[in-house]
Amino acid sequence: MMKAIRVLKFGSPKVLTLQSVELPKITNSTVLVQIAAAGVNPVDTYIREGAFATLPDLPYTPGKDGSGVVHAVGENVTKVKVGQRVFVCSRRTGQYGTYAEYSLVPEDDVFPLDDKLSFEDGAALGVAYFTAYRALMLKAKCMAGETVLIHGASGAVGLACVQLAKKQGLKVIGTAGTQEGMDLVQDEGADIVVNHKAKGYEQEILEKNGNKGADIIIEMLANINLDKDFDLLGPRGRIAIVGSRGSIKIDPRKMMGRELQVVGVALLNSTHDEWNLISQGVLDGIKDGWVKPVIEKKYSLEECAAAHEDVINKKSSKG
Repeated sequence: MMKAIRVLKFGSPKVLTLQSVELPKITNSTVLVQIAAAGVNPVDTYIREGAFATLPDLPYTPGKDGSGVVHAVGENVTKVKVGQRVFVCSRRTGQYGTYAEYSLVPEDDVFPLDDKLSFEDGAALGVAYFTAYRALMLKAKCMAGETVLIHGASGAVGLACVQLAKKQGLKVIGTAGTQEGMDLVQDEGADIVVNHKAKGYEQEILEKNGNKGADIIIEMLANINLDKDFDLLGPRGRIAIVGSRGSIKIDPRKMMGRELQVVGVALLNSTHDEWNLISQGVLDGIKDGWVKPVIEKKYSLEECAAAHEDVINKKSSKG
């Protein structure tokens, strides 16, 4: 038996319940990981609410990110071995998530955890860094020398974008909503940092960038920012939408004259080849030293509901 968070019905964080359940049964191409730490991401809350494109059958255990030690492997598994330190990033919406003492994961979604990283670091790698890589490298197709505005840079994906963009030789403009968040974005290497809660911050961005628009915008809250993002781009600029929590009215004419592009980013849509490319890019980044997860707060398994409240309602000093 093991302890696990279970969701019996979709709804508020109150539906997250701690139960004792049977260990998942391993199959030919799966890995049973003894979880040491699990990551909490906004996508976990969308699935829990039932507000996501693909939903697991009920009941299920949430969690796409985690780290720990391989407990057992299926007979066809060759990528990892029993006793190995690993991290997990699941692109599937399945039954056996990481909010548990053990998680059953397809072999393709398990990766070696470098000894230089803690289990907490490992649990913060998957969704954040894989999404950043997909957004910047595959969707925005960034190039050295370009300027990227990361609109909401103090969160997990935003910070990963800052680190990756600097590694790729981009000029980075980052925004945050508090001084502590701005300081964090600055510490991670952003060239220009602006408070996106300040009145007239859009003009401040342009002025600090020499009155030039950015080449790329990584957008974390499109339902608030998308229309004004068009005013912050230069000719042939592109916007990669990582997050949105509603609808927004935009003026398409802003896109036409400068031939702007908008593309959505959904990590779970990755093809097999894209997944391999993304994961290898992050693994290389760990070896190169630019992947440096920032851990804001730790929770016990019993505090899972509070973690969901905090991650979606931004109960953070970093904005």
